[in-house]
Amino acid sequence: MNQTNIHPINDRLISRTDKQLLTGHSGSVFWLYGLSGSGKSTLAVEMEKSLHERNIHSVILDGDNLRSGLNKDLGFSYEDRRENIRRVSEMAKVLSENGIISIVSMITPLREFRDLAKSVIGDTFFHEIFVKASFSVCQKRDVKGLYAKAAKGGVDAFTGKESNFEDPIEHCIIIESEKETQQQSAEKLLDYILSSISLSK
Repeated sequence: MNQTNIHPINDRLISRTDKQLLTGHSGSVFWLYGLSGSGKSTLAVEMEKSLHERNIHSVILDGDNLRSGLNKDLGFSYEDRRENIRRVSEMAKVLSENGIISIVSMITPLREFRDLAKSVIGDTFFHEIFVKASFSVCQKRDVKGLYAKAAKGGVDAFTGKESNFEDPIEHCIIIESEKETQQQSAEKLLDYILSSISLSK
């Protein structure tokens, strides 16, 4: 693609620091990932409500929501999954640079996809949250009916079955949704978010 006629105006925009002073917190991205049914979306919604109650503005970037709009042209091949992550990362980066908190909820099955998101958003403002639950537990929950559908061959490249999911090997925040109550997980994540966005650190 020829980008010679593209002229970004970043140097003329209000600075990230000034925007964060306006919001009272750092613009950050909290990237929740894990198998379908692990509890990512439930946690994301709970975080949005809890932050809203504290007069903190946040935006949820949910994988299914975005696939019904912005990313509806993408399938589930390796290339499409990677592009899905790239687009969401770029969106989260823009929000973060404007002092807004993004709560991303996406399966993000491969480590290289998480590394891509981190490289786009930046180490300082990217927070990796692994919502951990085994395939068997998620299959029993089957909140969207996808596991039953996949068992009948109705879902292509289903993550955890035909398509690989890689657990993290480096440090990240782990929410043990299989072992913790929903309230315990929510309190743990909220405490982490509030400590991470403080400008007084």
